[in-house]
Amino acid sequence: MTSFSLTSWGGGNKSLIINELIKLFSYNSFIPTISVDDDSVTIDIEAPNPTLHATDFRKAAALCEKGRYAKAKPLLQRLIQQNPTHSETHRMLGQLLSDGGDQDAALAALITALRWNPANTHALLMAGNSVAQYHRDLPTALRFYDQALRVKPDDYLTAANAGYLLYQDGKTEQAKHYLHKALEIQPNYANALFTMGLVNEREGDFQAAFTHFSGVLKAPKNHETLYQNAIKQAFESADKVIQRAEASALVAQYTHQLTTQGGTEVETAVDADITTAAKIEFAENYQRAVHVVRYKPNYPAVQHLIMHELVHLQFVIEARQAKANQLFTATQQHRAAFAKNLESTRQKLRQQNVADANITNYFNALFDGLNLQAYNTPIDLFIEQLLFDQFPALRPYQFVSIHGLIQEGIRAMTHKNVVTVWPKDILFKSKVYNLINALQFRELYGLDLLKEFQATPAELKTAQELYDEYQQYKNDRQPAEEYELLANWAEDLKLSTHFELVDEIAYRTKRTNLDNLLTSIENDPFDLDSTDPAKAREKEKFQQAHSAADTNPAVMMYMAEALRFFEKIPKEQTQKIAFEIAMLGAQGINPQGQNYRVSAMPNKLFSGYHLLAYYYVSWALSAPEILPELGLHFNKEFEAARKITSSDPPP
Repeated sequence: MTSFSLTSWGGGNKSLIINELIKLFSYNSFIPTISVDDDSVTIDIEAPNPTLHATDFRKAAALCEKGRYAKAKPLLQRLIQQNPTHSETHRMLGQLLSDGGDQDAALAALITALRWNPANTHALLMAGNSVAQYHRDLPTALRFYDQALRVKPDDYLTAANAGYLLYQDGKTEQAKHYLHKALEIQPNYANALFTMGLVNEREGDFQAAFTHFSGVLKAPKNHETLYQNAIKQAFESADKVIQRAEASALVAQYTHQLTTQGGTEVETAVDADITTAAKIEFAENYQRAVHVVRYKPNYPAVQHLIMHELVHLQFVIEARQAKANQLFTATQQHRAAFAKNLESTRQKLRQQNVADANITNYFNALFDGLNLQAYNTPIDLFIEQLLFDQFPALRPYQFVSIHGLIQEGIRAMTHKNVVTVWPKDILFKSKVYNLINALQFRELYGLDLLKEFQATPAELKTAQELYDEYQQYKNDRQPAEEYELLANWAEDLKLSTHFELVDEIAYRTKRTNLDNLLTSIENDPFDLDSTDPAKAREKEKFQQAHSAADTNPAVMMYMAEALRFFEKIPKEQTQKIAFEIAMLGAQGINPQGQNYRVSAMPNKLFSGYHLLAYYYVSWALSAPEILPELGLHFNKEFEAARKITSSDPPP
C-alpha cells in the first residue's frame, strides 16, 4: 500500500487522477484500489504474500553475487511474473541487466522498481548512476540522488556518488557540497575521501589533498585498486607540498621556541658526513654555547628530519626541568663484552681469512648500530607521534621522510650480505626495531610495509609486543618516561649489557670528595632520596629478583656463617660492610652469580646467595629498622640461623 499527498499532483480532477493511477499501477490481473481522502491518495494492491517467494528471492540474490546471471535472470523474471509489486526484485533485475551491459533494459527495470516503491534508495542510487554514466544526463541523475537523500538522509554512498559525478563534470563547488555531506555521515569512507582529494588537487590545495589521500590509506580497504591509487596520489600531493618548502617557517618558529624554553641557542647545519640522516649535538656534550642539528642534504623532506631532532631537544629540556634526564653511555667494557659474545663469529671470519682489524671494525659497527637502534627507536616513537599530533602541516614531509627511512631499513634487513653474514641474534633484534618503526608508520598513515621486511613470525610477534607496550605510554608520557621504555625494551631483547643509562646531573657533577661520598652513603645508604629513574628501576628489579616466600636452606646456612663472622668484629665495621653491600645491591645482585667481593673481606669470594645472606645479616645486626627497605624476605632463614648459632659453644 502506497500513500502520497494529492497536492503533489497539483490538484485538479480527482476522477481523472484516479483513472490514471489505476492505469499506472495495474499489472496483468493485479488491479489497484485507489481511494482519495481530502488531500491524500492511497493505493492498495492485493498482491501475493512476499514470504511465499522469499526462498527463491534469496537464491536469486546469491546467484547474482556469484555472477551467475544466466541462472539468476529467469528466476527473477518468474518471481516478477508471480508478484510484480515487489520493488527489490525489479531492482535486482536492473542490477543484473546493467552488469550484463543492457543499460536501457536495466534503467527500465529500476524505474519499475521505483514505481512500486518510490523510497527504494538502492534503486534510486542505481538509477542515478545509470542515467549519469550511460545516458549522460547529470541533472536527471541528481534528481534521483536528491530523492534518495530525502528518503534516507544518512545515505553517504549516494552523496559520494553525486560528488564524484559532479567532480567529473567540472562542477567543483557542487561536488564539494555532496562530498562534505558524505564525509559528515561517514568520515572514513574511502571513495569520498579519494574524490575530495581530487577536488583539492584541482583547486591547488595540495595539503588538503594529501590529508584526504592519506585518509584513504587508513580507511577500511574495500578495493585494492583504490588503495594503490591513493598511495600514488598521496606521494604526488606530498611532493607538491614539499616543493613549496613552507615548513621552513615552521622549523624557524619551533627553533625559536626551544631556544627560549631551554635558554640555549639552536643552529642547523648541513653535514653529508654524519652516519645517520640527522642528529643533534647537545651543547653540553661538545663544550659549545649552542646546540647544533646536523642533517644530510640529500634526504627527502629534510624539514621533517630537523623537526625530529628539535623534538629530541624538547624532550631533554622537559626531562632536565624535572631533574630526570638521563644519558646513554657505552664504555669500552661494554664494547669488549659485546665482542666476546661474538667469539664464534670471529673464528668463522678468521677461517675466511678476514683480517683481525676488519673483524674489529665489523664488530664495532654492529655494536654502534644496535646501540643506536636501542636508544633511538623507543624515543623516536614519541617524537613522531608528537609531530603528527601537534604539527599537521608537517605531515606530508613526515610521510615522505619516514617512508624513505623505513625503505632504507628494508634494504638493509633483506640484503643478502646482512642475512647471511650477520649473527642471527643481532639480525633478529635489529629487525625487530625496524619493524616497530613500520608498525607506527602503518598506524599514523595506513601504509603497511611490514611484509617487505620478510620477517619471521617470531620477529613480528616480538615487535608487536614491544609496540603494544609503547601504546600504554603514548597518551600520557611524562618527562623522561621514554627512558623507562628504552630500558624495558633493552631488557626484553637482552641488550642491557651494551650500555648504561645514567642520571645526567650525577654524571656531570661527579662527587669526587671521598668524605662527602661517605657522608652521603651514611645519610642515604640505599639512595632512597634519589630521583634517578634508572636507579629506581634497578632497585625494583633487585627487590623482585631476591624476594622469596619459601625458606632457602643455602641462605640459612650462609646466614649462620655471617652471624659467626659479625660476632667477632665491632658494630661499626659491620655497619661499614652493610653500606658496601648496599651499594652493590643497588646495581643488582644475581642470586646465581659468582665471584662477588667485599673490600673488608679481601680474601673471600661470594656467590650471589652467599652475599645476600651477609647483606641481610649485616643490616639486621647494625640497623634492623632498615630491613623492610631491603625488599629481602629472608626473615625465616634469619631466625633459623640464629637458632643454629645460639647452640654454638662460647668462643
